[in-house]
Amino acid sequence: MRVLNNSLKEGEYMTRNTMRYYLSDPFTAFDQIFDAVSGKTISNGKPGYPPYNTIRHSDDKVVMEFAIAGFRKEDIDIAVENNTLTIKGERPEDDPNVEYLHRGIAGRKFIRQFTLPKYFEVDKAGIDNGILYINLVRNIPDEEKPKKISIE
Repeated sequence: MRVLNNSLKEGEYMTRNTMRYYLSDPFTAFDQIFDAVSGKTISNGKPGYPPYNTIRHSDDKVVMEFAIAGFRKEDIDIAVENNTLTIKGERPEDDPNVEYLHRGIAGRKFIRQFTLPKYFEVDKAGIDNGILYINLVRNIPDEEKPKKISIE
C-alpha cells in the first residue's frame, strides 16, 4: 500500500506493522471512521438506501446525513448497541383512498448499520428538510489521553 503522510516520503511504503500502529492509535487513526462507516444495508433487497454523506468537521466530530424524504421523526429509530449504530425507517401504510399518478419518492422500510470507530459515540440526531443528521463525537477517556509532563 502506497501512503503519503507526515512520516513517509513519496515513494516510501507503509509496512503492515506501521499500518497497525496508525490504526491502533486513537489520535492518528481518525480516517478509519470513513472505512468503518461503509455500513451494511437491509432495504427490501435494495442496497444503498437511503443514500448518505459522512462529513468530517474536525478530528473529534463527524456528521452523517441521510436522505429520508417522506419520513417523519416518528418513522425513524436510531440505536447504538455493542458499538454498532443502527438506523431503521418504516413509514406507515399508505392511505388506501389516495391514488398516485406517479410515485417517485421512495418510502420503503430500511435498516442501515455502521460500526462506530473506537471512542466515537452518537451525540445527537435531528431531521431538517428531509435530511436525517446524526452527530458523532470522539470521547477519549482521560486515562488514555496523552499527559503533558512538566520538567522541574
